[in-house]
Amino acid sequence: MTVNTQLQMDRDLIAQYSQSAQEPAWMLELRQEALTLAGTLPLPHVEKTKIDKWNFTQFKPFTQETAIQDLKDLPPSIAEWVGENDENILVQSNASTIFHKQSSKLKEQGVIFTDLQTALREHADLVQKYFMKAGIEVSQSNLTALHTALWSGGVFLYVPKNTVVEEPILALFALTGEGNGMVPHVLIVAEDNSRVAYVEKRLSAKNSVNNVHNGITEVFVGSGAKVTFAGLNSFAEQTVDFSKRIAYVKRDGRIEWAIGETGDGNSVSETFTILQENGASVDSKMISIGTGEQKGNFTTRAIHVGKHTESELLSKGVLLDQAAQVFSGITKIEKGATKANGEQTERLLMLSKQARGDANPILLIDEDDVKCGHAASVGRIDEIQLYYLMSRGISRREAEKLIIRGFLDPVVAEIPLESVQNRLNEAIERKLSR
Repeated sequence: MTVNTQLQMDRDLIAQYSQSAQEPAWMLELRQEALTLAGTLPLPHVEKTKIDKWNFTQFKPFTQETAIQDLKDLPPSIAEWVGENDENILVQSNASTIFHKQSSKLKEQGVIFTDLQTALREHADLVQKYFMKAGIEVSQSNLTALHTALWSGGVFLYVPKNTVVEEPILALFALTGEGNGMVPHVLIVAEDNSRVAYVEKRLSAKNSVNNVHNGITEVFVGSGAKVTFAGLNSFAEQTVDFSKRIAYVKRDGRIEWAIGETGDGNSVSETFTILQENGASVDSKMISIGTGEQKGNFTTRAIHVGKHTESELLSKGVLLDQAAQVFSGITKIEKGATKANGEQTERLLMLSKQARGDANPILLIDEDDVKCGHAASVGRIDEIQLYYLMSRGISRREAEKLIIRGFLDPVVAEIPLESVQNRLNEAIERKLSR
């Protein structure tokens, strides 16, 4: 199935943008090739969710915003996510990076933390080595091709070998206005034996209309390195979201994902890890809350290639009103990936008779000497738990909230910034109080 890609841009507009951003010739060539592909490729295949009528293509790209000099000048909806002691911050509004701060300590360690377009000017060879190399093909779908043609802003985080970044890195992405698109590309490279925690928040303003988010994140985890990635999406009702995250993990490397989906718009999201070399591991946790007539499709995937690799995938969803969400967990163990251990769990709570949830555990195993298992459940809140809480004088509504908070806590607790944890709890409370 192909889609109508009468985009509000052409090759000349892309060339003008690439030139104004002082991009190297290879990036402009890649962008224009991708734009040509976008008109011929199908949408990604999404299980049990019809997305052919969602607006992925009709938006204004490259909408520029004015930079600010102080965090005090941030809109309240963005500023509330910033803690008083956060030292390393990047803020993007629509297509522009409007604020960036990096601590002197980070610079002294040789860490590169900037927007991707600045990195493309100042570290072009390094960006070229990793851009769209984690396992995502430009030709994978119409949406990956569009992303490659239209990306702007984003983050480039490079951590040198044997470097431990003690303070979490924070990035905020805000989509505002009417008919705009935000297409950030996040590129994280953690060299051998390094450590880093990265936290991001993506949102659109409540008054935003007919906006589109198309984001791709690539994470490269070196031998013995560890990356903690916490990502929160909270897009408004009239924002369509396509998010794809992929990690490529080398020998004894580890990535920990904590993903929260607390917005009101329709979303397709995938978190994908390739355990390429021996001893690589992933711990992936994600939560989602669906309300109204919201549609969501969330996939968590782990591919075991190396020996003695481990994956732990946990997805939890809460559905209210007429929301419909699909959770798919995919564990693939390739031939030769002996001693691999893959476990996955999908659990959905239904708080409305009209809500619909699907939990789809999938195991694809091409090797005998492995351990692999899954668990999945779709149901309602345990009445015994409710009775116990209500017998202590708690109302049924508050008892439900307490149980749901406990249900979702495994992801909330993984967020490495207290300020962001607090905002996530507030977002959960907002959705549950409707």
